[in-house]
Amino acid sequence: MLLIFTHKVTNRLTYTAKQIFERILGVDISFTTKVEDFIKHNGPKMTYSKQPLQNEFFIRSNDLLFEQGINDLEIKVSDWDGVPCFFASGEKSTVPYDVFSASFFLLSRYEEYLPHVKDSVGRFPVKESLAYQHKFLELPVVDLWAYRLLDALKERFPNLEYKEKSYGFTSIINVTTSHAYKMRGLARTLGGLFLDLGNFKFRYVWERISVLLGLRRDPYDNFYELVEIHKKFPIKTMFFFQFAKHSAHDKNVSPNNNKFRYLIKSIADYSIVSLSTSFLSSTNKNVLKEEKKQLANLIHRPINYSRLRYNRVNVPAAYRNLVETEFTDDFSMGYTHEIGFRAGTCTPFHFYDINMEVRQPLKVHPFALHDYALVNYKKKDEVYEKMDRVYRMVKQVKGDFVMVFSNELLGSKHRLDWMELYQSFIKRYYV
Repeated sequence: MLLIFTHKVTNRLTYTAKQIFERILGVDISFTTKVEDFIKHNGPKMTYSKQPLQNEFFIRSNDLLFEQGINDLEIKVSDWDGVPCFFASGEKSTVPYDVFSASFFLLSRYEEYLPHVKDSVGRFPVKESLAYQHKFLELPVVDLWAYRLLDALKERFPNLEYKEKSYGFTSIINVTTSHAYKMRGLARTLGGLFLDLGNFKFRYVWERISVLLGLRRDPYDNFYELVEIHKKFPIKTMFFFQFAKHSAHDKNVSPNNNKFRYLIKSIADYSIVSLSTSFLSSTNKNVLKEEKKQLANLIHRPINYSRLRYNRVNVPAAYRNLVETEFTDDFSMGYTHEIGFRAGTCTPFHFYDINMEVRQPLKVHPFALHDYALVNYKKKDEVYEKMDRVYRMVKQVKGDFVMVFSNELLGSKHRLDWMELYQSFIKRYYV
């Protein structure tokens, strides 16, 4: 066990230290504010404060973990032997940066509490993020910092005990539109047909008619093909279905459609099925409760996992709603159109509510890739080159590689054969 001496034990410090030591590194820790207890301790120990006590392992603390609320922070990103970091800790410090404060800044999504202009669907824009601006979005920096800290501790304490974790891979299929043409109802089918005719989209007109006449399969209906692919590999897979009323942002099949209901129940026989929330339920707790309840009643299993529409994680409100509606895990932490790590990590972590200064029970599973981040690539080799780099980073820190694909894009041939690409990703990255 590692003993940490500090001048004050705060919720922020406890949260961050437990994430770094216990969840990423597998090191048991405890805290003390008593100098005599620290001196008496014969095992591995370190000080996290403004000044060292003697010549012990010491990290000079930034004020961030001892503050409350949101304040203006001066952040200067520097290079730490090839890895960007910030909150330099000075010459006396055993490691050159306060990795606890830097990690808290990213994990808590501190920057998303600061004033910013949201995008067209109400999201925090990736270009506003520190990671994007300083070109470390594709690095799981929190994990990299943690392992550098471990190396420094092992140098001082060769007998330091820790439990190694293993690399994990999860494939998520996000279903917000289960069918392009089928099960849409007469009014929506005719409306779509006349709209395509009016816009001279004759290819779509023919495709729609062919599907409705049973001459070809609906392009979005690839669920059983996906199930067969998943059976070939020992991987964790999840299907997130939207189960909501039609709206301007939510255009899925009606949850009352019997064929749609049968589809969801069938998929639930082979894979974890959970809720992809509607645009409205992301901000309306009562609607969210109802969607959760209806889907649970359909598959006769509790719904514990969520994915927010458009990955619209507005902290802290969106996650508070999930906590209050008794979701245990969320898989929305990432950027739809950029590859990388929105919270700077590839290890699941709990949501820390800065306004309430408490760690909430909701576990956040960050994803590295959403398929829409790849739509502008024209060649598979370019995609592999990019994703191989990300995979190697996640593998290096024994993190979780989570990727999100939609049945819509998998049914498309836009520039790439998406289903073929999806299969190749699983083969390349599942171990």
